[in-house]
Amino acid sequence: MADAIFEHARLAGVYDPLDPDRSDLDAYAAIAGELGARRVLDVGCGTGTLALLLSARGIEVTGVDPAAASLDVARAKPGGERVHWIHGYATDVPPLRADLATITGNAAQAVVEPESWRATLDAVHAALRPGGHLVFETRDPARRAWLGWNRQETYQAVEIPGVGRVEQWHDLLDVSGPLVTFRTTVVFASDGEALTSHSTLRFREREEVEADLAASGYVLREVRDAPDRPGMEFVFLAERP
Repeated sequence: MADAIFEHARLAGVYDPLDPDRSDLDAYAAIAGELGARRVLDVGCGTGTLALLLSARGIEVTGVDPAAASLDVARAKPGGERVHWIHGYATDVPPLRADLATITGNAAQAVVEPESWRATLDAVHAALRPGGHLVFETRDPARRAWLGWNRQETYQAVEIPGVGRVEQWHDLLDVSGPLVTFRTTVVFASDGEALTSHSTLRFREREEVEADLAASGYVLREVRDAPDRPGMEFVFLAERP
């Protein structure tokens, strides 16, 4: 199941207002332009921000996500009818002969089991045309980003039209090898309801990701720095031969 932050209808409804700056997605739109992509698969599309950005540029987009509540938000946005939304996982996507597949944000790291990660890479490979590309990001474990996942450093309070004041923060719960678990707390001032969501991410070493890509039949073309978190993440660009 998807984490509550994406699956709970009330939490999904405030996800975008609590994270309004998605300029990080401009880099992915630029990559689609570089590659001349006309058909894109957005894996872990969430509330559809990237899918709709690409669709507005005339690209045919399929977005897939396991969180029904997030997809409901995506469908309701202007232009949502232009995107083909799939409720499920990459393994539920039919062959598309896509030019490009994207996995943005924490979506790649949210696939924590090695078998599921391999199945995801294989499914995306099958959805791409020969010569198509996969681009995704993953945090560099050496930078230990989780050390900043505490209330003091993550607390925010936002006034959301039609909703009221909403508070949110994160708390680190556990670090077990490559697996990092944290809790997100969201409090709605209008009625005092406090909702929590628990998430686990897998922090993969660069060499591990490169080996996984090769095992699934990709050719690694480039590893870039993430524009929104310089020095903190790897952005992998791989090709299906």
